Amino acid sequence: MSFLQLRGVEKWFGAQHAIRGIDLDIEPGEFVVFVGPSGCGKSTLLRLIAGLEGIDAGSLHLDGRDITTLPSAKRDLAMVFQSYALYPHMTVFDNMCFALKLAGADKATMRRKVERAAEILNLTHLLQRTPRELSGGQRQRVAIGRAIVRSPKVFLFDEPLSNLDAALRGQTRVEIAKLHRELGATTIYVTHDQVEAMTLADRVVVLRDGAIEQVGAPLALYDRPANQFVAQFIGMPQMNVLPAAALSQLQVIGGAQAPSDGYVGIRPEAVAVRSRGQAPIEAQVELVEALGADTLIHTAAAGGLQFVARQSERSPLRPGDAVAVALDPGALHFFDREGRALRATA
Repeated sequence: MSFLQLRGVEKWFGAQHAIRGIDLDIEPGEFVVFVGPSGCGKSTLLRLIAGLEGIDAGSLHLDGRDITTLPSAKRDLAMVFQSYALYPHMTVFDNMCFALKLAGADKATMRRKVERAAEILNLTHLLQRTPRELSGGQRQRVAIGRAIVRSPKVFLFDEPLSNLDAALRGQTRVEIAKLHRELGATTIYVTHDQVEAMTLADRVVVLRDGAIEQVGAPLALYDRPANQFVAQFIGMPQMNVLPAAALSQLQVIGGAQAPSDGYVGIRPEAVAVRSRGQAPIEAQVELVEALGADTLIHTAAAGGLQFVARQSERSPLRPGDAVAVALDPGALHFFDREGRALRATA
């Protein structure tokens, strides 16, 4: 039996079917990320696991125990929210040990656990400060430390980095990855940021409209998406996906695999922009994004079809330049007219 099992989990909010028959197994020590667009149900599913919302159908088992109807406090889970939810009048030390106090832990145990968590999170020098004396990143680490001292069976993170600026998000993401390696704790992490999903997860769960679209290792989803939705959601910039019938060259490049009534997809790094006449698809440059290490070149072909190319070299191209686009035949993905993958490159 898996460490955490979800079987046929359903949730309704009035007429809205928010969670639609979720089946999922999570193993001990695994870092699983729920990802998807706003409104897909990822935070709702996390709240069902945490016991903050009631499950309308299905079951939830943790370490062999049915916790479907147990209150949140009895589930042996710890949740870190998007908002830090710290007590403003308490010191960092008191915030971190508050749950232990409520549980009746002795002072020596509380001090040992708080000091250990503070050491892991580089908070030792801040233990006597109050939240208003801390930066956003430090407050988030305090919230994480409060969860650590409880020694739960599962950590639940609900978009914990979304209130931080870009630099702090990157730094705190690295700290969370290190923390997981050190503690080896089972972790479920909700985010809308696919960079967090790709860099943190052992497995990614892609959700849409309350249902699971695909589950797998980050690179497996990137290389072998189950459908057009996953193909375009995972990866930044997203995969180029075009109707196979919209451009005759797509049929030629794709060969027998190209569906006449479906779609052809290709990642931006497998698209090359060349001089006019040196590749089969004629296009015009619309935008060049110079990102330093990478350059993104947006082009428009016949019929207004859009291609985005990613290259490691800097480009002298400017909007309006006439170019040609070459596609790597071995990197093509094919989808039927419903968006299901027909073949995905390895």
